[in-house]
Amino acid sequence: MNVPLKDTEDDGAPIPFGSAAYQEMIAKSLLYKGNNRRLKAAITKARNGLPVTLAYIGGSITQGAGAEPLHTHCYAYSSFEQFKDMFVPGDSAAHVRLIKAGLGGTPSELGVVRYERDVLREDTVQPDIVIVEFAVNDADDETEGVCYESLVLKALNGPNNPAVILLFSVFENNWNLQDRLAPVGWHYELPMVSIKDAVLEQFYRTRAQGGVITKKQFFHDIYHPTNAGHRIMADALSWLFRVTDASDLDTAEIDTRKPPVIGNAFADVRLLDRLNTPGGIRIAEGSFTETDTDLQLAEMDDQAQASPQFPNNWMHTGETGNAAFTVTLAGRRLILVYKDSASPDAGTAEIRVDGRLVGTADPHKIQWTHCHALLLYDTPESAEHTVEIKMAVGHEQKRFTILGFGYVS
Repeated sequence: MNVPLKDTEDDGAPIPFGSAAYQEMIAKSLLYKGNNRRLKAAITKARNGLPVTLAYIGGSITQGAGAEPLHTHCYAYSSFEQFKDMFVPGDSAAHVRLIKAGLGGTPSELGVVRYERDVLREDTVQPDIVIVEFAVNDADDETEGVCYESLVLKALNGPNNPAVILLFSVFENNWNLQDRLAPVGWHYELPMVSIKDAVLEQFYRTRAQGGVITKKQFFHDIYHPTNAGHRIMADALSWLFRVTDASDLDTAEIDTRKPPVIGNAFADVRLLDRLNTPGGIRIAEGSFTETDTDLQLAEMDDQAQASPQFPNNWMHTGETGNAAFTVTLAGRRLILVYKDSASPDAGTAEIRVDGRLVGTADPHKIQWTHCHALLLYDTPESAEHTVEIKMAVGHEQKRFTILGFGYVS
């Protein structure tokens, strides 16, 4: 149901943060407490003054879009600060670390590719808590949930057994993919927080009817929350932390070895780019010899300054010729990550696998500078394949950037 922003006389009324009605709304966000062993372990570490890392991965809402200033009023930073206030002794606050890896307009199909780089920081970070927020981005996941479950498993199977929390945000038209993704949480007994469940009925109540917040107050635009919306998201996560802390410890560990509910085919995916090219993978750059610096930007962690995404790329320009880029590798699955652009200088590339045309990559489909994931092949058995990327006829003088690949051996 596509419902426009609600415009009522209540839009100018103050939001009653801290009221009983507000807390009742926040409590409705707790879709499922899940198995609490891992989350309680992280809380115990924090109370004991030990190093604890909270990591957030998702789309533009996790990046902080709609919050002003973005780096200190986004839900990730706010819930991180609340976690510290609740559980961390004052003299140990410096031991608690925030990893924020939100990237606008991108699904879990890309999130699973960049997990090691953007969350684990090439295995230099082992988070204790991972919040996964892709409920409004995964319409563009070609695997329809397989990459999401794979990402969840990649996080869950980290060497220090992190707690994984599934966070379901919502768009202004009341839409998200909670129905598709929540079964992953039920399956692995993971805590789940639904912003949709908390706020949806609020949008159709006046203050006299017990309403707390209107759509206009919650949404900055049709996709992203305002500062108030980000605060509600942070408070919902903090409510999960409080409920978990007050609950008895679950005795059994979760089981990540059970058969997947959607699929786990990409749980072992790794990033391949100009900087990360393992032995045995053969690359001939052809005319893709340049490095693109005009890239999608994202504010990582608590930084106000945005960082370029996928800087170790291969770019074709009209001056570099028209030889194909080729990569030969053994594996079962391959995702291409390329750059979208609104620039008229951007052109379309053709993609062949083992000599067969499998598709084209048109950077104008999205019309903004953006990282685009495209599944090239998904096969049950590992075999050597050669992928060829070459500018389409008539586009030889245009630009095209290969940002990287996600591969499963």
